[in-house]
Amino acid sequence: MSPTWLRPRLRFCLLLLLLVVVPAAWGCGPGRVVGSRRRPPRKLVPLAYKQFSPNVPEKTLGASGRYEGKIARSSERFKELTPNYNPDIIFKDEENTGADRLMTQRCKDRLNSLAISVMNQWPGVKLRVTEGWDEDGHHSEESLHYEGRAVDITTSDRDRNKYGLLARLAVEAGFDWVYYESKAHVHCSVKSEHSAAAKTGGCFPAGAQVRLENGARVALSAVKPGDRVLAMGEDGNPTFSDVLIFLDREPDRLRAFQVIETQDPPRRLALTPAHLLFIADNYTEPAAHFRATFASHVQPGQYVLVAGMPGLQPARVAAVSTHVALGAYAPLTRHGTLVVEDVVASCFAAVADHHLAQLAFWPLRLFHSLAWCSWTPSEGVHWYPQLLYRLGHLLLEDSSFHPLGMSEAGS
Repeated sequence: MSPTWLRPRLRFCLLLLLLVVVPAAWGCGPGRVVGSRRRPPRKLVPLAYKQFSPNVPEKTLGASGRYEGKIARSSERFKELTPNYNPDIIFKDEENTGADRLMTQRCKDRLNSLAISVMNQWPGVKLRVTEGWDEDGHHSEESLHYEGRAVDITTSDRDRNKYGLLARLAVEAGFDWVYYESKAHVHCSVKSEHSAAAKTGGCFPAGAQVRLENGARVALSAVKPGDRVLAMGEDGNPTFSDVLIFLDREPDRLRAFQVIETQDPPRRLALTPAHLLFIADNYTEPAAHFRATFASHVQPGQYVLVAGMPGLQPARVAAVSTHVALGAYAPLTRHGTLVVEDVVASCFAAVADHHLAQLAFWPLRLFHSLAWCSWTPSEGVHWYPQLLYRLGHLLLEDSSFHPLGMSEAGS
């Protein structure tokens, strides 16, 4: 019988085999191999009347999250709402104010995706929104309609026999909670932009600085694949490591960051809560023995590794806070680590084991090194971590993942 700590790694061997095969089939990006047999479409099971998905209350972490307060046209948060003028969606707009068109960007993205699914499922039929953002108090207390995070939907032909399948299509489109609430409509909602930002795995703010091999300090937004940045080797010593790609690169999205501040020496690092950081409970631990943990689990009094003279040294965490900032960058280096704002961090997030993550990303590093495989920087979450996250959920226990997970990969 294998020791308990080995079991995740044994299960992960199967995952690695899958990942070696999948990139070979996809080349350097998602796609279908020419000549391969197309898999038949998966049968969609309609939601039953009064069924909701996921099977948890709407305003919980596993669904759309807590209510954050009503948004009024005069409030600062009104800028979080954006109008949806998609011609493939019919907005009832009975108030004639355009309110039903206003929603968060996350809600808009899911709604636009659903509109395509509706037209594909029922040619000639469009998605119809009967209720969107509510500024008049027509919904129950703490309704997510007041935040532009919820919509009530039907089909344009108002055929109620379609609504169960419409609800299922909404689930597939990525809404965080879908409820076949009424014979007259389906209710859908999403996480807030702040909690959704925290859910996108591991990133650093656009302005966070790294150190290049030539000694220059540059913002992550200026780093390019091929640059060599300060990192930590497997032996716990500083080294310079090639930047291969960006696992996530979104200059214009708000993200929620965990801020870790140290003393002796003073450092300040912002990173997303699901990102891995190396910590120890006392300063006598050698750097190679520091363990990786989620940024949201770091506590004052623990120690992180910082760049010092001549190498890496422990620094005591003095304070932990949260901060929302624009832009998010997640570079992958060959060593799987990097030093940001003079603090050592992992390149990985969402999964609790840094060594497993480094092993799982071996195929990506391998294919990046092949001469015929070229990578073009693009915005958004890279397809490989999304695939990895989904496969990991099939093989690893839920306790291996950060509660906020990763957007679209499941970020």
